Amino acid sequence: MVKQIYFPNIRSICINFTPLNDIVLICACLVGGAGEYSEEPYQNTSKLIKMDEKKIYQVTYKVYPNERIKKVSFHGKLVYPLYIRLTFDRRSTEYKSNLFDLFMKPKYGIRVSGQVYPPSIEKIIQREEELIEFVIDRHPEDFSLEVFKQEYDHYSRDLLDEMEPGFMNYIQTFFEDEGMPNLGDVLANSGLEVSLYEVIRDLKMALKPDLYQHLIDHSFHYAPPYFPLHQFIETPLRPPLTVLTVMDWEIPSTKKGFSDFMERNYPRQDLAEILGQINGWIKGASRDRKW
Repeated sequence: MVKQIYFPNIRSICINFTPLNDIVLICACLVGGAGEYSEEPYQNTSKLIKMDEKKIYQVTYKVYPNERIKKVSFHGKLVYPLYIRLTFDRRSTEYKSNLFDLFMKPKYGIRVSGQVYPPSIEKIIQREEELIEFVIDRHPEDFSLEVFKQEYDHYSRDLLDEMEPGFMNYIQTFFEDEGMPNLGDVLANSGLEVSLYEVIRDLKMALKPDLYQHLIDHSFHYAPPYFPLHQFIETPLRPPLTVLTVMDWEIPSTKKGFSDFMERNYPRQDLAEILGQINGWIKGASRDRKW
């Protein structure tokens, strides 16, 4: 099967847990096959690469549940972990799915009325396929299995997941400075099983408006840009595959959309500096900062 390439914009995202949204999300889980594998066989997908005038190579890949190893708990449901099989120039190799490992984290469970549902396996497979094709298309002249693995590990990084600990450090310091060190310590040491972004949204209801605004405004100077990035990709009433991978960020429309979002919602913030922080984070420079 030869697959046409399609690069969607940022998908998924968080939702407010009102009774109506609970119903919508439960339906989305059932329709989307949360935690379930398709009954259709997982087929190979092939792409042709013309590396020079005389040689055309075929790259074949498949994202599939690896039934040769033990099942793992995926938000309370036992499933086979996802793997990637890649074949190029008569060589084949397999990799663990980085996105599957990412979505195994407790914060990616879909919580509705006290119950936890796994995200859709099929949606994760779709995201993996987009990522694989993105990497292949970046290297039409120098593709190799070694190049693929290096690029795959880089572009599958989730910026939100990476920035979350730094923002948590900021939250802890902020409440200590505001004379509420116990609150900061509880949040930092609680081993959150939900997204920190959702906690911040709840703090908006719990804190006085001035204090909450102070929390957000200061984060632009003392924390990685976790909050505005998370806020940017938020779309109501969709199942949460809430990620912003390096691949997503490298899509020009994403950067343009984020810039427009910042100008509308945070016109007083230095957009160039924030974009520099994000690009520096991807390169590793900003990650070395002690937020």
